[in-house]
Amino acid sequence: MSETPLQVLAVIGSLHSSSVTRAVVRLAAQQLQADGCSVDILDFESEPLALYNPDTAHDTPAFAALKARVERADVILLGTPDYHGSISGAMKNFLDHFWREFAGKLFSTIVASHEKGLTVTDQLRTVARQCYAWTLPYGVSFTEGHDVKEGRIVSDAFKKRLDMLVRDTRIYGQLLARQRDTDLQGTEHGFLARLRH
Repeated sequence: MSETPLQVLAVIGSLHSSSVTRAVVRLAAQQLQADGCSVDILDFESEPLALYNPDTAHDTPAFAALKARVERADVILLGTPDYHGSISGAMKNFLDHFWREFAGKLFSTIVASHEKGLTVTDQLRTVARQCYAWTLPYGVSFTEGHDVKEGRIVSDAFKKRLDMLVRDTRIYGQLLARQRDTDLQGTEHGFLARLRH
């Protein structure tokens, strides 16, 4: 019996129409699909998300539809530009909308940066930790012009790093998804017990 495909939600945290973040996230999504994953791309340029308001955000039809997509995902692939050493506003807004839905899932991170994106990667790891999610032990960053030009990867070193991220996302995403399923259906006390129905 074949295993259910890994469900990946690829989030493009840039609103720029010619975003290199978008180009790289789409390349990673294509590789994941080629490796047998089911990939849902969330692009805020074409699917705007209202600014998070805790009093009203959860009552909108748009939120219910997005929540279903986040819940369906086993892995959240996050791509963001580095804006002044931080994640983009679009990405922060998305992350603000959820926490329970992220618990026990894997975050993989891609950062477009001229400064290695280390603080941005750390911020995404902090969000994952606060939401009881897992992260790969590394993030991938790249520089426009040096690693990516006109939507194409031009650096062998970056291509290898992105290939590694895609492989690890698939492998560890599957492992964690299986364990998450087991923990949600089980009776043992663990950090996912609070999410059992």
